[in-house]
Amino acid sequence: MKKLITLSLLLLTIITAFAKPPKNQYVRIKTTYGDCIIRLYNETPLHRDNFIKLAKKGLYNGTLFHRVIQNFMIQGGDPDSKDPEKTKFDAELGNGDVGYTVPAEFRDSLFHKRGVLAAAREDNPKKASSGCQFYITEGKRFTDGKLDTLEKTRLKGRKIPAWQREWYKSVGGVPHLDQNYTVYGELVSGIDMVDRIAAVKKDECDRPLADVPMTVEVLSKKACRQLDKILF
Repeated sequence: MKKLITLSLLLLTIITAFAKPPKNQYVRIKTTYGDCIIRLYNETPLHRDNFIKLAKKGLYNGTLFHRVIQNFMIQGGDPDSKDPEKTKFDAELGNGDVGYTVPAEFRDSLFHKRGVLAAAREDNPKKASSGCQFYITEGKRFTDGKLDTLEKTRLKGRKIPAWQREWYKSVGGVPHLDQNYTVYGELVSGIDMVDRIAAVKKDECDRPLADVPMTVEVLSKKACRQLDKILF
């Protein structure tokens, strides 16, 4: 009887462990230039949950990275970009949406280092994000002098924290976007995909001359737990 009880408790412990949700949600973006895996930040739940919802619906599958700027970012997620009538070479992309915006979720701890996922947006006083369009930063490295200049000009006097400066100097990023666009995830693998896409030939509107479609997959709980175990 004791052995039976012990075995039952052991099985219950194992089942409970596997039933426990992962700490983080991860998504995979696939392109002809490679794949990347992104951890969505728990600190930005509105953006995290919205991205997961759209990805599960398949909204992103077949959309294009329609705007790419080397040493800056690659932008995608426009639903118009998978409409054959709106993807002719002379058509302007980047105006598609899902009929709503997402409130800004700025966090001092989240910034535009190389390889983060962030929300695109139109100009609006509350800096609310597009409901679907996003970008991934490629960025570049900065010197202290260039960061000082940014603080005085584009950041309008806002000081970059010392620890973030070290990131921008050693790893790189896009510091002038901080506190203007919501950062809500970061690559845990596949930054080379971003570099390859950012380097493609493009037209005067920064649209790649050859389409760069994507598919977005929400990883299973099991896969997320495995990544949590590796990364944390």
